[in-house]
Amino acid sequence: MPSPFPGMNPYLEHPELWPEVHSRLIIAIADAIFPYLRPKYRVAVEKRVYQMTDGNSVLVGIPDVTIGRYLTTTQKEPSNIAVASPPAKPLTVNIPIPEEVRESYLEVREVGTGEVVTVIEVLSPKNKRSGEGRKAYENKRLQVLGSSTHLVEIDLLRGGEPMPILGNQIISDYRILVSRSQLRPTAELYPFNLQEQIPAFALPLRKGDTEPIVDLQVVINDLFDRAGFDLAIDYTAEPVPPIGEADVAWVNELLKQQGLR
Repeated sequence: MPSPFPGMNPYLEHPELWPEVHSRLIIAIADAIFPYLRPKYRVAVEKRVYQMTDGNSVLVGIPDVTIGRYLTTTQKEPSNIAVASPPAKPLTVNIPIPEEVRESYLEVREVGTGEVVTVIEVLSPKNKRSGEGRKAYENKRLQVLGSSTHLVEIDLLRGGEPMPILGNQIISDYRILVSRSQLRPTAELYPFNLQEQIPAFALPLRKGDTEPIVDLQVVINDLFDRAGFDLAIDYTAEPVPPIGEADVAWVNELLKQQGLR
């Protein structure tokens, strides 16, 4: 069953579903663009690895854990027999432990030299929340922006804080950033909202090469159907994170028209 939304499906953003969406989307984008890049370029799937101690940020402090026991006072006869005190009953608590996080991204490499020409990133929730995930991504982002490598940054998440764009207060649900190395600090931004289709964009390559058009809407629609994401979504429930007030009525009517509510 296809997605009922004309653009991005907000239900794909659910924390339990998004990791699978992200993994499949990375491969789907690579498969979609590779036929237009060969034989000069190939598309490599790379991983960024870092450690976290919880879902949001590094460990700052550990709250004190109080171990208590109940004391009762009863009248007892004096005795000369030594009795060992019963051990205190501990509380069951959770402690932070390091978690290794692996995030996939794509590199378009020139076959002859092996040089990375373009990096394609699909943002994850950890990239958009304060903490180690955002720090790791921002460091990688700055490295790319300070090099001769192009950057394509795809943000299909309504939640979290968007990546910084200097002197620009554009507000949108989603955005695609295409940063060509020879044009920096200027870049191409494709902002779009829930009710709109995902815009297509040209994939930057070496000067003089034909740049293929990446139709992300087609890629996601095809992926949604092949992966059977409709079987994992309950459209009678509200999306997570919640949609904005301006879109509530539109989503409700759209799903009703298609018999999903």
